[in-house]
Amino acid sequence: MNFPNELERIAERGAHVSGKPVSRVDGRKKVTGEARYAAEFFSDAMTYGFVLPSRIASGRIVSIESRRALELPGVLMVLTHENRPELPLRDAAWQDQSAPGGMPFRPLWDDRIWYSGQPVALVVAESHELARHAASLIEVTYERSSHCTDLREVEAESYPPSTEKGGFEPPPPPRGDADGALAAAAVKIDSRYSTPAEYHNPIELHGCTVIPEASGKFVVYEKTQGVLNTKQYLTKLFGFDDDALEVVSPFVGGAFGSALRPQYHLPLAVMAARDLKRPVRLVLTRQQMFTFAHRPMSLQRVALAANRDGKLQAVIHEAVSETSQYEDYCDVMVNWAGQLYACDNVRMDYKVSKLDVPTPADMRAPGAAQGLFPLEMAMDELAEALDMDPLKLRLINYAERDGNKNLPFSSKALRQCFEEGAARFGWDRRPLAPRSMREGNELVGWGMATGIWDAMQNEASALAQIGADGRVVVASATADIGTGTYTVMTQLAADALGVPLEHVDFRLGDSRLPKAPLEGGSWTVSSVGSAVHAACTRLRGKLTALAAEHGGDAFARAQPDTMQLDGEYVVCGEGKAQRVSLRELMTRAGLDTLDAQVTVTPHDRQQSYSIATHSAVFVEARVDAALGTVRVTRVVSAVAAGRIVNPKTAASQISGGVVWGISMALHEHGQFDHELGRQMNHNLSEYHVPVNADIHDIDVFFVDEHDDIVNPLGAKGVGEIGVVGVAAAVANAIWHATGKRVRDLPITLETVFA
Repeated sequence: MNFPNELERIAERGAHVSGKPVSRVDGRKKVTGEARYAAEFFSDAMTYGFVLPSRIASGRIVSIESRRALELPGVLMVLTHENRPELPLRDAAWQDQSAPGGMPFRPLWDDRIWYSGQPVALVVAESHELARHAASLIEVTYERSSHCTDLREVEAESYPPSTEKGGFEPPPPPRGDADGALAAAAVKIDSRYSTPAEYHNPIELHGCTVIPEASGKFVVYEKTQGVLNTKQYLTKLFGFDDDALEVVSPFVGGAFGSALRPQYHLPLAVMAARDLKRPVRLVLTRQQMFTFAHRPMSLQRVALAANRDGKLQAVIHEAVSETSQYEDYCDVMVNWAGQLYACDNVRMDYKVSKLDVPTPADMRAPGAAQGLFPLEMAMDELAEALDMDPLKLRLINYAERDGNKNLPFSSKALRQCFEEGAARFGWDRRPLAPRSMREGNELVGWGMATGIWDAMQNEASALAQIGADGRVVVASATADIGTGTYTVMTQLAADALGVPLEHVDFRLGDSRLPKAPLEGGSWTVSSVGSAVHAACTRLRGKLTALAAEHGGDAFARAQPDTMQLDGEYVVCGEGKAQRVSLRELMTRAGLDTLDAQVTVTPHDRQQSYSIATHSAVFVEARVDAALGTVRVTRVVSAVAAGRIVNPKTAASQISGGVVWGISMALHEHGQFDHELGRQMNHNLSEYHVPVNADIHDIDVFFVDEHDDIVNPLGAKGVGEIGVVGVAAAVANAIWHATGKRVRDLPITLETVFA
């Protein structure tokens, strides 16, 4: 089946809603409260859980006294490691498909304390307030042991991460002699940088509602980026039969990677529901949202060397990031240095060091968000040393092939991003010297950076079904974490079938639906969208075949491409004069509905290419000369991401990424009391994120880019690329305004003045 040609034929028929800025089809449900999230489902005899966290960072539990809590009327259970249900002893039973290498965290497993905030007890009561009060009455005695929560203290103990399942793929091997070329080069820079621990803070708190049914089946409403991953995890852990467990997640109030793998609240809630034989709702507090997944802190070195003309002679990128004591989590942090710019001498190295903290997790553009910050800042520093425009330096070293894989790019419109982004920003008016622009008491600086993210496709399935009334149901067990999945899939289905958007009902977030991968990595449109398009295209083919067989002579003679749906009818002929009702066709064929289910897998020819999205980010920053306060007043983000199915939702994704990049540059920072081994700003009043007053003009646009390799749709995805490179562009703009290089994030008043 030739998908691109079919899309062209659909466009000729006039249905083409793909490529148009369609508003979210689920928007009304969200603003009216009709959309229900994991902790908003209800059942009779509902009970409520509350997690008691550890007060120490490392050690063991000596005793837990819960008598006072259990004496309260309405308290049903205090679950600890001493009385939890028997569960599998094998570590593999606790693993999910996104787990890093090592021993997975097992809540209430034994008396061992791995980190401050670790759950040590679960209280279940008739109300949330009662459960929380009862938890405050539990007395836990600890035996402390030494701990470390400061990456700088253990940097020297770093090691290459595990290569077990879900673990680490080492960086590409060195090419050339980077160290020798660095030593011999005419111009070089060699600097160290750091990024702090950052925390996912979606509006919706992590939580679940577990409902045991009279039949013995359990229905689990969970905040997750993958219902099938969650079901697989619970099935292995608790031994559920396949038909005895259903996971449902129709709406997710933001996740950013924190819901890729099940967090500790989920097994605790299922344990309690199985034991009590009653529904259990468990929602973490905002402070507890800081006790699991987070972006790891990193310490990085980037060294670049060039000849006098700016041609790179050496690229070295080394990074150390944090992991937990029990798992080896790692990001793809350094590989981008060998992919983004053309250079014959490249060396990349990545290691981790263990801390007494929870295992980090993927956070929007994992690895690229941290790794591109020092690389793109180092390129700016090299341009300064060469007395060269930073954009010119990037164009001189533009990579036509992926140096890591020695493969051509399936498409790469980065040069157009540079040119069109610079033109919209007015980059040609930028003076080379720092501290050259000023308005009133503000120093004005312009900075830029490049972004890159892998464009990936995974196997996915979709079901398309049409009824006698012309209504279409399309389904896949994917997720919508706020990215617009409902809307984009509806558009793709409407296009493939040639029907209005309002005739399509797209369903997701239920483990009973056709298989789909986790929603993450910017691969949902590429993967699930390809399956949706293929299923609907096949359904249209079956529909035209049905009309040809049962619709009479006019339909038997008609070309399939001339047949079209018109409400409850199939039409063809001059002016679509011939028509037959769907109900009549299905009655003649003995059908109630017409279905098509398709599984789409990545094409083999993808292996012959490097496939990526690219961006160019231009930033204006203003720094108060007296106070040191920084305002990012203008951002232009030019993105090359293949075919854009919905420019409105795609631009929203990029704008959100830009906001996060500004937050990364100026605001976010997990701050620890290393003596206690405890995070001190685990709330939204002290863990700073941008507010409306911090964000000004953001101009997002997409350059035209055709790619028939990436997937049948030609769409690369935009969820991650928006944040990549933004923090570096902000830091570079601050340097241009002030003449000061700040290589440690976030950039604060203290660091600007230091």
